[in-house]
Amino acid sequence: MYLKPSENIQLFGMNIFFNEIANLYNQKKMPNKILLSGKKGLGKSTLAYHIINYILSLDEDYKYDINKFTIHNENKSYKLLQNHSHPNFYLVDLLDDKKNIDVAQVREMIKYTNKSSFNDMPRFILIDNIENLNKNSVNALLKIIEEPNHGVFFILINNNEKKILPTLRSRCLTFKINLTFKNTTSIINQLLKKNIFEICNNDLIHYYITPGEIINLVNIADEKKINLLEHNLKSLLNLLIDGAYYKKNKLVKSVIINFIELIFLKEYRFGGQKSSLISFYHYFMDKINNTEKFNLDDESLFLEFKSKLLNG
Repeated sequence: MYLKPSENIQLFGMNIFFNEIANLYNQKKMPNKILLSGKKGLGKSTLAYHIINYILSLDEDYKYDINKFTIHNENKSYKLLQNHSHPNFYLVDLLDDKKNIDVAQVREMIKYTNKSSFNDMPRFILIDNIENLNKNSVNALLKIIEEPNHGVFFILINNNEKKILPTLRSRCLTFKINLTFKNTTSIINQLLKKNIFEICNNDLIHYYITPGEIINLVNIADEKKINLLEHNLKSLLNLLIDGAYYKKNKLVKSVIINFIELIFLKEYRFGGQKSSLISFYHYFMDKINNTEKFNLDDESLFLEFKSKLLNG
């Protein structure tokens, strides 16, 4: 199963964060710049869409159900968002064929914020993956969020494993999103409508992986006919690398990189030679970043990791 954050009508595990932001809005104290920060796959984007629907649907039929944390699929604002035609919503995100959110995207957003609101409703600018803003984009964004137009609210989403400029962070009210292992597995079970421990080896889910990462893994396993009960971290990585499933598949590549980091974590906790392992970790992560930055070959990178740590 895969649902885009904008399509998730049910919010799981984010009740505390939702209520805090909703209460700020109801008390007319909601800041016009909010940063949702946390590991990728926690559900930050889904939380943002639920907050936005809650506010935009207040005076509409089928308004947001705050008791069940549910968007009604017949709600007008929800339908407009699905059709990319809501006049009070603007999305900035990393485009499929780009490595950065470029300044042209930010300038188009600024044009939108300078237009008048015809219905006097709040307008929301959602900027996802802000760690992918380049220097020019950040500078352009800083100018507009310093003094945004009346009724314009910015919600920024950051994968906190990647740094963003302190000048951008300091201008926002930051909500640090995190989940316990128990909450994570509960959310996964609700999304899948299955017990994750009955379809996935414990070794694959015992390192605080996020719900989004596990859902991605299950989707890949379904597509590639992989039995996740039969594999631990190392055997699954060997299979994905040997089968070259990552070629022309960003999702598989992302899963491989996530599990590589878990391998390093596991080896650090239970293995010896910690100093040499840390050196190799930093060396390897630098190579991953350079591979993505300069569009280098993935195959040699993963084979090197396999030979030195998986089978070393």
